[in-house]
Amino acid sequence: MKVLFISLGCDKNLVDTEVMLGLLDSKGYQMTDDEAEADVIVINTCCFIHDAKEESIQNILEMAEYKKNGKVKALIVTGCLAQRYREEILQEIPEVDIVLGVTAYDKILEAVDEALKGKSEVILKDKDMLPLVDTKRLVTTGGHFAYLKIAEGCDKCCTYCIIPKIRGNFRSVPLERLLKEAEELAKQGVKELILVAQETTLYGTDLYGKKTLPILLKELCKIAGLRWIRLLYCYPEEITEELIQVMKEEKKICHYLDLPIQHASDAVLKRMGRRTTKAEIKEMIAKLRKEIPDICLRTTLITGFPGETKKQHEELLQFIDEMEFDRLGVFTYSAEEDTPAAGMPDQIPEEVKEERQAELMELQQEIAFDNADAMVGKEVLVMVEGKVADENAYVGRTYRDAPNVDGLIFINTEEVLVSGDFAKVKVTGAIDYDLIGGLVE
Repeated sequence: MKVLFISLGCDKNLVDTEVMLGLLDSKGYQMTDDEAEADVIVINTCCFIHDAKEESIQNILEMAEYKKNGKVKALIVTGCLAQRYREEILQEIPEVDIVLGVTAYDKILEAVDEALKGKSEVILKDKDMLPLVDTKRLVTTGGHFAYLKIAEGCDKCCTYCIIPKIRGNFRSVPLERLLKEAEELAKQGVKELILVAQETTLYGTDLYGKKTLPILLKELCKIAGLRWIRLLYCYPEEITEELIQVMKEEKKICHYLDLPIQHASDAVLKRMGRRTTKAEIKEMIAKLRKEIPDICLRTTLITGFPGETKKQHEELLQFIDEMEFDRLGVFTYSAEEDTPAAGMPDQIPEEVKEERQAELMELQQEIAFDNADAMVGKEVLVMVEGKVADENAYVGRTYRDAPNVDGLIFINTEEVLVSGDFAKVKVTGAIDYDLIGGLVE
């Protein structure tokens, strides 16, 4: 039977999708990307913010049409939206057969069997448990890079965020399991491993009584075949001296950090339930840049949080101008039901949020373009991602670029390069966020 899988939302969700694909593949199911060919459709949903929720609902409704009018025999919805609105989904969209909770993805085979029998039900597990699956993941990222989800859930409880209520408390994956999974991915040809969790910096605190990320990184660096190890989602207040030293010492660890700071006004940070001040964020950024001079720093911000004044918005603009982040994204605040922030007074009108977002991104664009221009003339190591159609050119990424969120480098060459290969490239130009270069002889 043919299965179509739609994976929405974050890279952590994608790991769950790849685990489910591995389970289905192990039982002989074939994968397809054609809705008209599918016997079974599985949608792994997201509901982190309003736009993600809308996208998930739209995908379910579109696939429901194939259940009504096509050859599709089973429609299964899983992920965050499924966990949060499980009863509503079954009631409002009768074409959906099974709703699978976020910690029940290891039950995907059972869900498909039940759906094919014509059953309609919700399959749930305790949201604070940790599914551990030994079946080999089916990597969907092209094979040369993969995500390693090192923990599930979150204990931070920021006032705008619904994740702890959906995904449960923070819980780390045992170190030995992560090493086994990483070794398996390396055997499959993965060269770059990207560590993800709601917050990677707290890894191990629940299992081992201390922050164990530095130990995990050292062990991962011993795995043959891995060339790059990248860290995402590191809260600045949890970054330790030990972590910085491991990043400095271990050659495989990319000098790249994603620091989700969300804002720079102390008043806004306090209302968000964040655990840092502007001064502490600046101190950590200065420390990272001093200790690792070539570090690339990425961050994400929320604009239009309830009660954010024009002065606080201007304070954020000034902060961005001063900090000159290498990479930066801005979300407009999304009021999520069942979160403290949704009930706060002084909600900001949507058009004001969008104006502020545009101002922030316009400023960051100038910084990013200047940074790209400053790369011209430098030699960089590039992971080749693929060939540009009908041109003697390839596309790749430097250590400064995480997949799907950062820039690219285009390599002009007559030589044949293979995806996953590493090449030394001299940067000859920059177009907006992207670079252009040629192979170093």
